[in-house]
Amino acid sequence: MFDFGFGELLVIGIVALIVIGPKDLPGVFRELGRFTGKVRRMAREFSRAMEDAADEAGVKDAAKTFRDATNPSKMGLNKLSEAADKFEKWDPTKPSKKAADAGPETAKLSEERAEAARKIREYSAEKANERIAAEKAAEEAGLAADAGAPEPETKGEA
Repeated sequence: MFDFGFGELLVIGIVALIVIGPKDLPGVFRELGRFTGKVRRMAREFSRAMEDAADEAGVKDAAKTFRDATNPSKMGLNKLSEAADKFEKWDPTKPSKKAADAGPETAKLSEERAEAARKIREYSAEKANERIAAEKAAEEAGLAADAGAPEPETKGEA
């Protein structure tokens, strides 16, 4: 509260020694210490009373709610990241655990779907490779045709 340095306290002590006198100085310091203790006790009681009033008004609950809102684990972001991890690790070619537990017919359907998905991917990859090869062939044919063709004349050249 007050910012007194050692030098300032020394000056105050010397002035008090001169004004009060050496005989009464210990009693004055004792009373000053008691007064300081009472002030501190009153400040502590005031702080406690304010905290109790804040508890009754629900300020601590609101503060806890705000802290929880900024905490990722309380907001459910951990569950979201777990779900994202599960999705990244998911392999559609493998039958799920639920499908294996459901029964043989469901497992059979799951295997059939996985086989159909594999065939679709293979066919798509084959068609993509054919398209890329066709584009390369067309590009090479275009380059060969450009190399053998005369350059077009532009107006203004003589």
